[in-house]
Amino acid sequence: MAVLPIVEIPDPRLRVISKPVETIGDDTRAFVQDMIDTMYAANGIGLAAIQVGVDSRILVIDLQDDKDEDDKPIKAPHAYINPEILSTSEETSTYNEGCLSIPEQYADVQRPAACRVRWQDEQGASHEEDLTGLLATCMQHEIDHLNGVLFIDHISRLKRDMVMKKLTKMRRG
Repeated sequence: MAVLPIVEIPDPRLRVISKPVETIGDDTRAFVQDMIDTMYAANGIGLAAIQVGVDSRILVIDLQDDKDEDDKPIKAPHAYINPEILSTSEETSTYNEGCLSIPEQYADVQRPAACRVRWQDEQGASHEEDLTGLLATCMQHEIDHLNGVLFIDHISRLKRDMVMKKLTKMRRG
């Protein structure tokens, strides 16, 4: 398939609220595969469609938790079409988040520790599941993208300014 260019901050497309996918067909499945290829090429664990310039409510995640006998990650990508968070836990967790659209920058972000999510798969079937741990964090991060929200929106202005200064310095070389 294809590796797509990743949209980076301050591109205004990252603030767009993505539109629901009306029909899931071969074009959608091909696009999902391109998103997966792009995520792997960028060494990411999640990617929202808007991060490759498409304002559709699609995201892909692969935490690559499992290892083979040579201790290499086993790829197990999942596509989530029209995902929505139905509920979140009161308990929170903090994770040092990064983002392919804000390259090489990280910050501790506090989010609900668990969430219940509904989505469609690549065949259009509906699913609903309770997520915890890193998968819950990653899902919330990627759904934020679909709503025009970045992980730096969840940190203090001072920390956000520091992240942006580091990014500007990195881009200058």
